[in-house]
Amino acid sequence: MRISDVVAFAAMRAPEVTALEFEDRAWSYRELHADVCRLAHGLGGIARPGDRVAVLTENNPEYVLAYYGVPLAGMALVFVNYRLAPREVVDLLSDATPSVLVTEGKFLDTARAAAAAVDSIRTIVTVDGPAEDAVEFAALLDGRPATEPAAPDEDAPAWLLYTSGTTGRAKGAVLTHRNVVAAVVNAGVSWSRGDEDHVISLCPWPLCHIAGYGVVVSHLAADTVVLLRRYDPDGFLAAVARHRVTSTTVAPTMLAMLLRHPAFDSYDTSSITRIGYGSAPMPVATLREGMRRFPNASFQTGFGMTELAGNVLVHSAEDHVVAAAGRTELLASVGRPMAVSAVRVVDETGTDCAPDEVGELVVRGDQVCSGYWNRPDASAEAFRDGWFHSGDLARRDAEGYFYIVDRKKDMILTGGENVYSREVEEVLHHHPAVAAAAVVGAPDEVWGERVVAVIEPLAGQRPTEAEIREFCAGQLAGYKCPRRVLVVDELPRNTVGKILKRELRARVRDAVDTAGSPS
Repeated sequence: MRISDVVAFAAMRAPEVTALEFEDRAWSYRELHADVCRLAHGLGGIARPGDRVAVLTENNPEYVLAYYGVPLAGMALVFVNYRLAPREVVDLLSDATPSVLVTEGKFLDTARAAAAAVDSIRTIVTVDGPAEDAVEFAALLDGRPATEPAAPDEDAPAWLLYTSGTTGRAKGAVLTHRNVVAAVVNAGVSWSRGDEDHVISLCPWPLCHIAGYGVVVSHLAADTVVLLRRYDPDGFLAAVARHRVTSTTVAPTMLAMLLRHPAFDSYDTSSITRIGYGSAPMPVATLREGMRRFPNASFQTGFGMTELAGNVLVHSAEDHVVAAAGRTELLASVGRPMAVSAVRVVDETGTDCAPDEVGELVVRGDQVCSGYWNRPDASAEAFRDGWFHSGDLARRDAEGYFYIVDRKKDMILTGGENVYSREVEEVLHHHPAVAAAAVVGAPDEVWGERVVAVIEPLAGQRPTEAEIREFCAGQLAGYKCPRRVLVVDELPRNTVGKILKRELRARVRDAVDTAGSPS
């Protein structure tokens, strides 16, 4: 099965159902499938099967067409984070070597600079009107047949996504048709759908992130997707009210911003019956507040990553009901394995860990990426003995619930003791003056590493270092308490709100070097 088959099959079952809505435009499934086919034929005139086609835009319908049309043309779609600096865009494209770069007016200068620096780029395509030395996206569709070209191989590269690089240099995960379809089908059979015959799903995620695969999951069920150009609380709430959205997914940061928005109660959000969340750890306090403020909604979450083309663990709506009824420890879980996922927690020898013992999360299944682009060393390190090694530290309890403890690279070793940054962050999020917090390690001549907390305060608040350390002292072992506390106006984040700890480490290193070791 190919990625484009998802739309093709939905068009056969529900041709006149609305597949996609974006601002003042809409596509039925019949229209969407026809445009996907036209795009595949149009790309055949400017690129060859096996080429890469990169997209540097914010969300738009053309991006959704590219999700399906580029792989249908036998090419691989390269997702480019539009928040990258121009130099970072050049670095990514130099690695991916696309022949086509799709962009929009606001990024045209960056695209032209990239094309000048990357020899492989032969054509720039613009989605929002004509531009000098560029092809209009609409011209790729005009006059093209609305029938499918010859089908590509299921194991051909279809999507090339670069890992977020929150802890180091990004790597390109190669996802084949088989990988993406397996992830989409796994979600389709494993996620709780509720009682609705037809779901209206709001997508606030940037389509350059793997979370965008939720669009394909919705299309698998022939549901309607409402697409936001970019996430902002007002736009999100207005779209819910206007379209009577029934389902959505959010990152923890998105939910926190919604809950703090002063106009929240002026919008009608009663139509929402299901909220999924993921991409980063959800503070338990934020989740509880979300469940209170969206009383008609069931909540569910899971665990996934770019290399897995989506989720492999799901924490169902039923699990959240049990947690809310008294088993509050389950609110910290990411659930249990999905229907067609094999997930384990193993020690350094590859042996399964005992219940509640911390080890590395490893995964097997058709949705695991085929490897890293141009990185045989990284591929060999991550794929061992038939399992993908995620780099996430986790534990599994006696009932089979999984809990993500930390990233391996984020674990702090201080005085011979392991400190998991997420545990400290959970405590910090309960401080009344803290909007967000991240914990990293800094070198220490005596202890090896010291625990450093970086705080983003709530508006109008400015907690002191002594106040934060005292707050933690009552809830954490002494060696887990921050030795330094830095207060910043805003934590560095990627497009979906995940905190970039590689940038934080550099800030912390500079701050510690300037101030010296704490007493």
